[in-house]
Amino acid sequence: MTHSATQLDSAHFDVTIIGAGINGVGLFRELAMQGINVLLIDRDDICAGASAAPSRLIHGGIKYLETGEFRLVAQSTLERNLLLRNAPHLVTPLPTVIPIHSWFGGIVPSIRRFLGRKAKLADRGVLITEIGMQIYDFLGRRARVMPRHKLSLGKNVRQDWPSITSKVIATGRYYDAAISQPERLGFECVEDALQLSLGCGVKTYTEIVSFDEGALAIKDRLTGNTETIRTDLIVNAGGAWIDRVNAQIGLNTRYIGGTKGSHLVIDHAELHRELNGQMVYFGTADGRICLVYPFLGHVLVGSTDIPITDPDTASCTDDEQAYMLRMVRELFPGLTIADGDVIYRYCGVRPLPASATDDPGAISRDHIIHTDYTGTTPVLSLVGGKWTTFRGLAEEVADKTLALLHRKRIASSRLRPIGGGARYPGPRAHDAYLRRLIETHSLSASRARSLFERYGTTAERIAAYCAATPDQPLASLPEYSRNEILYVASQELVRSVDDILFRRTSIALGGHLTQQVVEEVCSIMAPHMGWTDQESTSQAQTCWNKAKTVHGLRDASAS
Repeated sequence: MTHSATQLDSAHFDVTIIGAGINGVGLFRELAMQGINVLLIDRDDICAGASAAPSRLIHGGIKYLETGEFRLVAQSTLERNLLLRNAPHLVTPLPTVIPIHSWFGGIVPSIRRFLGRKAKLADRGVLITEIGMQIYDFLGRRARVMPRHKLSLGKNVRQDWPSITSKVIATGRYYDAAISQPERLGFECVEDALQLSLGCGVKTYTEIVSFDEGALAIKDRLTGNTETIRTDLIVNAGGAWIDRVNAQIGLNTRYIGGTKGSHLVIDHAELHRELNGQMVYFGTADGRICLVYPFLGHVLVGSTDIPITDPDTASCTDDEQAYMLRMVRELFPGLTIADGDVIYRYCGVRPLPASATDDPGAISRDHIIHTDYTGTTPVLSLVGGKWTTFRGLAEEVADKTLALLHRKRIASSRLRPIGGGARYPGPRAHDAYLRRLIETHSLSASRARSLFERYGTTAERIAAYCAATPDQPLASLPEYSRNEILYVASQELVRSVDDILFRRTSIALGGHLTQQVVEEVCSIMAPHMGWTDQESTSQAQTCWNKAKTVHGLRDASAS
């Protein structure tokens, strides 16, 4: 990396983006491509809030058809197809199955919802599902890279899904995509931007102190250091905290009406086998949409949709866990699924627009760009949006920003690979690529494949770093090596052990985190980070307490 997360080469930036979630980092990359000097700041790490807690889907949003949001679906399916091309190391096709309980169910509620009226849609019959999938295929035709939908009836359902409830009479299958490590893709957007423009900078773990006539005072939360930078334009990408950020810079807004969504990762071999690489996307009796699909060798279950006023208090509760497990058991009564199968849980707050509706699921997932001024400085507030459409939103906001700065667009991100997706080999070239990786860096076949699966083509850079000095596997987690951890710590804007374990890698999310792993990673990081023994111990204790209390981790080494 050519820039640190704590030192800036300039006291003036054309644009300051507040919030390093996916909307913020996507715009950071987009503006860097246009030669704009941009400062990105966040009170935490890159993609540490809601952007680290999605359903991990890159999808067109087939349910948005029910509310007539065809433009959103068309944009989402296009962006999904582009991400499959531009980030193939992290975004992969996901066959998606809709269980169907009737032939004609849901017709009247669907019509009412389409017309903007209230209606609970608990049953989507064969007719409604087939029409929806036909429209979905049509809207997703641009840059198509996946097959069209398919309907299965009768004995084919029982053959494919032996444990599913007998109430299911048919299934519809279409294709969307999943993203294994969205937090890593967020970091890669930042890395791309810093490599593109020497005039850009990043400040993580940094909070706003004040703003006055173009002068933004900021404070480093870890060191206590303060500084003031000047900026011509502010973009508020604070997600669920947008109104709070605006208050800090002198604006009184009420743009956000967030809802929290919780998810579970469960370790269940039978369910994993039954899913057979597919996601089941199903409606519940209370009108909610739930999902369950294979993820990092386990199963991901989601999600809830609960209004919340204070995003800092959001967490996955025991009641939410019980609800999600109950929904999965009702769909698969042939399987025993219990609380003890849960190995990780997480929660995030969707930055949805403020709404008077009492049905969170009815709030649009489309985005809104608000323009305000504090003094003479324009402030753009990015409300809504979702992971799938982050590039399209960044493109739109960048055009608006360029117009305000009287600058012109000079490049497009539409076909530009992200991070480890650059020069990514096609399926037929995978084996040849891995052989070159093995030969060039004297790796075992399993090690080369692991690095490639985690980092895409960035694996070449990491393998070279690991080979430069003697390396050895972690004692607590042999799938990773000491130099690999050092690379991430020294090259990827890391400032805490959480950054590595929860975001730059999938160690925690994949169910591999133990107290021993935390302590060993801290000991490896300490010399590079300049931590004392006491600071290293404090980092380890804080991280492990978070893993237990927030994410419900059990120490696998103790079981």
